[in-house]
Amino acid sequence: MTTKKFNKLMDIKKKTIVLTGSAGFLGPQYADFLSDAGANVILVDIDHTKNKKLEQKLARKYSTKPMAIQCDITDENSVKIMKNQILGRFNRIDALVNNAVFHPKTKNKNRAIKFESFPLELWNNAIAVDLNGTFLCCRELGAIMKKQKKGTIINISSIYGLVGADQRIYGKSKLNSPISYAVTKSAIINLTKYLASYWHNTNVRVNTLTLGGVEDNLYMNPEFVKNYSKKTILGRMAEKSEYNGGLLFLISDASSYMTGANLVIDGGWTAW
Repeated sequence: MTTKKFNKLMDIKKKTIVLTGSAGFLGPQYADFLSDAGANVILVDIDHTKNKKLEQKLARKYSTKPMAIQCDITDENSVKIMKNQILGRFNRIDALVNNAVFHPKTKNKNRAIKFESFPLELWNNAIAVDLNGTFLCCRELGAIMKKQKKGTIINISSIYGLVGADQRIYGKSKLNSPISYAVTKSAIINLTKYLASYWHNTNVRVNTLTLGGVEDNLYMNPEFVKNYSKKTILGRMAEKSEYNGGLLFLISDASSYMTGANLVIDGGWTAW
């Protein structure tokens, strides 16, 4: 394969890519990477202050057209307004990355909530963001892709949607992985399969990108990082940037014969 053919295969220049959870943990670096690759990234987040700053940063750094939209993806009307704002400026939607996620650690200082006392409110919040939000974004933006006769949706899941959370690795770290996260991330995988089969023969592709743990020194202590790393074949947690290649592959034409699939990038966690 020539360099020219390879570049064309991976090319996402001028594509309109909608990224939910753009102001969150992984969202900003996804947005930066996709902008660097030439895409016009639609930054969708409920935190408009952080999102607007990200838009301004990307606009200064790259010759693309980032667009920050404040949206509550758990609200049907808010998602419809977001869709219309995008179409009002770009006329089409090439890709949707459902990256938004609710996690108790962002809403509650007690990050070691046991299942026996897990609040119904937190459960409902997770269902609302992770499932209802993903459903609404897929429904509204996927319909546009169907009308265009082309588009790709990437739903972000986790290894804890594939296997049970190993509670032994948390030790005295005051961390845990909540039941709501495991349930929603598992559901995302089957939502992907349903939508891929539903939109058969429409040229709308739907895939899951399943991630392993990313090291975060802001709330992870050395004990947890060490215990987690021992569980992976590569012997470490991921860096934020190590999921960019998988994301680019699923958005680009390099994955043109791939739908209903689950691309797992986990350092070998699920291969043991």
